[in-house]
Amino acid sequence: MDFGLVLQTDPPASGVVELMKRAEGAGFTYGWTFDSCVLWQEPFVIYSRILAETERLIVGPMVTNPGTRTWEVTASTFATLNDMYGNRTVCGIGRGDSAMRVAGRTPNTLARISGAMKVIRALGRGDEADLGGGAVVQFPWVRPGAELPVWMAAYGPKALKMTGEEADGFILQLADPFLTQWMVKAVRDAAAAAGRDPSDVKICVAAPAYVTDDDSPESLAHAREQCRWFGGMVGNHVADLVSKYGAHSGMVPDELTEYIKAREGYDYAHHGRSGNPDTQFVPDEIVDRFCLVGPPSAHIEKLRALRELGVDQFALYAMHDAKEKAIDAYGQDIIPALTA
Repeated sequence: MDFGLVLQTDPPASGVVELMKRAEGAGFTYGWTFDSCVLWQEPFVIYSRILAETERLIVGPMVTNPGTRTWEVTASTFATLNDMYGNRTVCGIGRGDSAMRVAGRTPNTLARISGAMKVIRALGRGDEADLGGGAVVQFPWVRPGAELPVWMAAYGPKALKMTGEEADGFILQLADPFLTQWMVKAVRDAAAAAGRDPSDVKICVAAPAYVTDDDSPESLAHAREQCRWFGGMVGNHVADLVSKYGAHSGMVPDELTEYIKAREGYDYAHHGRSGNPDTQFVPDEIVDRFCLVGPPSAHIEKLRALRELGVDQFALYAMHDAKEKAIDAYGQDIIPALTA
C-alpha cells in the first residue's frame, strides 16, 4: 500500500514544502494538494519546489478541474515538471467543487472531464491531441518515455462508470469500508465491461487521519472535532447527487446520502478547515466512518480492511492541529505495518 499526504497550499509555501519533505522521509510516496486558485496559492509553482527538494515523491492536485485552466496549459505544466524532474507527477481531476463555485461558476460536466482527461494525458506523454475546431496539437519538446497518469475523483454512478472506463486511477474522498467496497466494485465492473484490466485502475482512498495518544473519550472527541470539516466537504458532493438522483433512489447508497438531511448551506471561506461552522451538522458516526481517528492501532486496523478491499493508496488529509504528529506517527508505526 502506498501513502500520500494531502495539504492545502496556505502561505508560506515553504511550510508546504517542508511538510512534504518530512512526509517523504517518513515513507510517504505521494504529495497531493488542493487546487482552488482563489482560496489558496498556486499549487504548480509549489510542486516545482517540492520536486526539487525531494527525491522520489510523486506530486499532483487532489483535484484540479477542466474549467479553471485550458487543457493544453494544464498538460504543458505537468509535462514541464516531468521533463525537469522525471515522471513524478499525477493529474488528479474532478468537477471542481470549490474552484468553480468560488469563481461564480458551476462544476464541470462529466463530458468535459472526459474530454480533458484524453487531451491532458495525450499531450503529457507527447502524443497528438484534438483541442476541437480542427486544432490538433502536439508538444514537440516532450521526450520519449514521458508519462502522465490521470486519476479521477468520483462518487455518483455515472462518474464511477466513467472512471472505470477512462481513468488511470480512482480517487475516493472518504474512508468508509462499506462505501469503499461499493464504489470500487462499480469502478472495476465498468473497467471490465470496457475491456480493461480492472487492476490497471489504481484505487486511492483519501481522508483526514488524526493520530491520538490513546482511545480515551477526551482524545477521540478532540480528534473528531478536528476532522468534522471533512463530512461537510464531502456533503457538497453528496448534495449534488441527492439533487440529481433523489434521496432514496437506489442509485447512490443511503449510507452516503442520509447524513446531509440537516445540512444548511456552505461557506467556502472555511472550506477544508477544522472548526468550519457549516459542518456542525456532521455527526460523530460520520466522522468515524469517513475518517481515521484514534491511536496508531486503530489506523492500522482500518487501513488493513481498506487494503483487503483493493485500495492501493491511502492519502492522508492533514488539515488539523497535529500535522507533524500525524506524519511522524505514520512513518514510525503505521506505514511499516502496512508495507511489511
